[in-house]
Amino acid sequence: MGLYGEHVLPRIIDVACGMKATDPLRARVCDDLAGDIVEIGFGSGLNVPFYPAAVMRVAAVEPADVGWKLAQKRLRATSTDVQRSGLDGQALPFADDSFDAALSTWTMCTIPDVDAALRELRRVLKPGATLHFVEHGLAPDAGVRRWQHRFEPVQKRLFGGCHLTRPIADLLTTAGFTIIALDVFYEDGAPKIMGADSLGIAVTP
Repeated sequence: MGLYGEHVLPRIIDVACGMKATDPLRARVCDDLAGDIVEIGFGSGLNVPFYPAAVMRVAAVEPADVGWKLAQKRLRATSTDVQRSGLDGQALPFADDSFDAALSTWTMCTIPDVDAALRELRRVLKPGATLHFVEHGLAPDAGVRRWQHRFEPVQKRLFGGCHLTRPIADLLTTAGFTIIALDVFYEDGAPKIMGADSLGIAVTP
């Protein structure tokens, strides 16, 4: 990943994704999580304060050592059992049907092979388990989409391969999930090309 990707970018993401404006969205997406959870793109643990009491254990998948180091203060403040358990969402080190739910927040944009990662999540989730997600991606408006396509090459260079134009709902359904709740909106205070969010719940067969 290089110096920038390994040491600088995790700190930028910790600040950029840790703004108070995202707290209500994190609270919404974590609501009703329970049991054993796998969280891909754990980052610096920004979701930790929003885990419900019913969450028993979290397997945190995070490739960046710096991100995990930044998470320690949040981990010390929670009673939830959180263990760093994998480095790559495209190849999860878990048995089939291991988890009651999965959590992904602003992560699918940066995974190189997001289709592989979603197939892996399906594999390790129990039948009928839920994937709770909030992701930015392809905007609902054609004008915004045009600017997303224009700006995406710059975005990918600056933010570790972050895509602006991934169609989140389509990716989930193609991977075999059934979406049971979905809210598509623009984040308050964010440029529309970067803040076109999809927040919802998908279920495994």
